[in-house]
Amino acid sequence: METQDIKFHEITMEDKRWMDEKFAEEGKNACEYTFANNFIWRKRYGVAVAEVCGCLVVRSREDGSPVYSYPVGNGDKREAVTQLLSLCRRTNQPLFLFPVLEDDRRRLAEWFPGRFLIAESRDNFDYIYSREKLETLAGKKLHGKRNHIARFKDEGDWRYEPLTSENAEDCRQMTYTWIRMRSEKWNEEMNEEIEVLHEAFDHREELGLVGGVLYRGDEIVAFTMGEPLTADTFVVHFEKAYPKLQGAYPMINQQFVQHVCGDFDYVNREDDTGDEGLRKAKLSYYPEILLKKYSAAESPVVFADRDADAEQIQRLWTTCFGDTKEDIAYYMEQRMTDQNMLVIHADGNIVSMASFLPVQYRMDGAYVDAYYVYAVGTLPEYRDRGYATQILEFAKEWYRAPLLLAPAGESLTGYYAKRGFRTAFSGERCLQGEAGVQEVASLHALEWQPQEELTEEPVSPEEYVRIRDARLEREGYVRWDTDAVRYAMGQNERCGGETVAVVSETPDAGERDVLMYHPQGDCLRILETTLPPDKLERFLPVLFAKTDTREVQTAGLSGMCWLPEGRKDCQSGMGYLGLTLD
Repeated sequence: METQDIKFHEITMEDKRWMDEKFAEEGKNACEYTFANNFIWRKRYGVAVAEVCGCLVVRSREDGSPVYSYPVGNGDKREAVTQLLSLCRRTNQPLFLFPVLEDDRRRLAEWFPGRFLIAESRDNFDYIYSREKLETLAGKKLHGKRNHIARFKDEGDWRYEPLTSENAEDCRQMTYTWIRMRSEKWNEEMNEEIEVLHEAFDHREELGLVGGVLYRGDEIVAFTMGEPLTADTFVVHFEKAYPKLQGAYPMINQQFVQHVCGDFDYVNREDDTGDEGLRKAKLSYYPEILLKKYSAAESPVVFADRDADAEQIQRLWTTCFGDTKEDIAYYMEQRMTDQNMLVIHADGNIVSMASFLPVQYRMDGAYVDAYYVYAVGTLPEYRDRGYATQILEFAKEWYRAPLLLAPAGESLTGYYAKRGFRTAFSGERCLQGEAGVQEVASLHALEWQPQEELTEEPVSPEEYVRIRDARLEREGYVRWDTDAVRYAMGQNERCGGETVAVVSETPDAGERDVLMYHPQGDCLRILETTLPPDKLERFLPVLFAKTDTREVQTAGLSGMCWLPEGRKDCQSGMGYLGLTLD
């Protein structure tokens, strides 16, 4: 198909009929899929619309840059995206799509492999509830909501009315009182929302919005407004109540659902915009569906799809690192997500990759979010083209957080140093001795006269994390979460190893340490332990006998860190990386 001359125009009330038709064809329950929502936000986001290949495309602007909706309706969506790519190429801008729902995400990745960085947009997830749950508030989890409503009703003299032309202006005036009550928390986003709310009042009947009003005596204390979204879902666009009036919010919520939403199975109460207080409030009603939304940005570096890209990732991984297919599959099942491996495509295939696993890094006495860089690899025939560097530079900008890694050799230490990484972890080992390895004979030469009895006991990932943090925490410490430790324990078990708690039978009975180890031929590999060196040395004969090994090697790793601009430089060699995924 030839390139179309796509003409966007500012959204007007005249667009309602055809846009309603396209949204109905789509039948999706995201809050953006209504004419009213796009119309009332038109001034804030410069909303314009166009028909492209039989689809509706909505264009808005965020920080001056265009954002296009994923094509809506029964037209040729693939061709519509192609046309949008051509349009953006002519204006020398990357195409940015939002919202993209789960099915659309999969199609986009299939139609345009390696073309779009598709990322979750958690702040824009919709909260969708069972209408019956909001109406009855049944069950233990919602007991608090019922109590708040009971306290509201205790005062008596209340009533609910539908929103009408007669009381709409009183609701509008109520928002000014609501603003004064929130003055200490007021911000620009709240001001914009009020302006949009007044747009909704101005065009309420034309837009087909319906609402409800809650009175205490003759005073309006809460109101709400929304519209049908799909055949089975109603969407609530606005809800306002006096913040210090106990029960006002749950009361207007329940009353509106009881009076208006009886023909619907679900109620969409939109997103939380990243506001932590609002997120907590919406989660407290226990949504049936937390509707995922994604953004899709045209980019040379993209996230790998764990399912669709599995075969290519395994081939690249085996070529670069020599791991077995079973080990790779285990990692992908346990640790890989659709948001933590960045890749570059060339000639229709994935040719370079790196994973970025979330950790916490202790800096200046507090923990900050960071990422452990793992499995950086490029197919041999595509090396020396800067692909790995491109991924690392992209990750620095994308995450804007410390990046930590453990180079596999001296040559790679120099490689990462040229890219801004600095030594941050000493690679300390649990045992003293040359290169961390001691022969059994030299250990037997020690006078092994234990002052206490040490025994093994099973340890859970949760307890491992607790003991590890308590024993090893210091400046530069890397804290792994329970899922990461569970994976490391499972991988160690797959190698024939064990992860145990070591208990000291002393006057301080019950003192526990952790120990992760596995045999490798005649060598006992200690992956990590919180045991002091003297205790570990006294415990080694037991481990040698148990594993039929003759020497010990500890797996302390040196490591490096890159810090975003403005962060204090890491203290060279002072940190503790410890447990990694090698």
